[in-house]
Amino acid sequence: MVDILHRVGIKTPTPEKVYHALTTVEGLAAWWTDDTKGSGDVGGVLEFRFPSGGVDMEVTELRPSERVRWRVADGPEEWIGTTINWGLHQSGDYTIVLFKHEGWQEPVEFMHHCTTRWGSYLMSLKSLVETGEGAPAPRDVEISDWQ
Repeated sequence: MVDILHRVGIKTPTPEKVYHALTTVEGLAAWWTDDTKGSGDVGGVLEFRFPSGGVDMEVTELRPSERVRWRVADGPEEWIGTTINWGLHQSGDYTIVLFKHEGWQEPVEFMHHCTTRWGSYLMSLKSLVETGEGAPAPRDVEISDWQ
C-alpha cells in the first residue's frame, strides 16, 4: 500500500476555520468542488461531483479542530476503500494540515495525477481560509486531462 502525503500551513490563529471548511457542505464547496452535497456528520456521506466524475465519502471520524477522516465509498476504482485523513494542529500563527490519502494498492499513473490535484486543492483550502476565496472545481487550476 502507498499513500499521498501533504503538509500545508494555513495562516489562522486557531484550527476552527480549517475544521469548518473540512466538515460542512458550505465549506467543502468553497474549496474543493461547487457541486457538494450530503452530511458531514460521522456516519454521513458527502457527495462530491466534478466535471470528470464524482466521489462519495463516508465520514468515519471527527475530532473538532484535530482530525477529520473519510472512507471512499464510491468513485474511481483506485480510490474505493482508501481513506482521506486530515490531521490539524496549531504551530504559532499557522494551523498545520497533515493530509493523507491512504491505502492505494500501487503507485499507478493515476495516483501521480491525484497527488498533483490534491496539492492544488490544498492550496485552494489555504486560500479560502486566509483570503475568503478558494478555487473549487470547476474554477480550479487545470493541470491535465485524465481519462
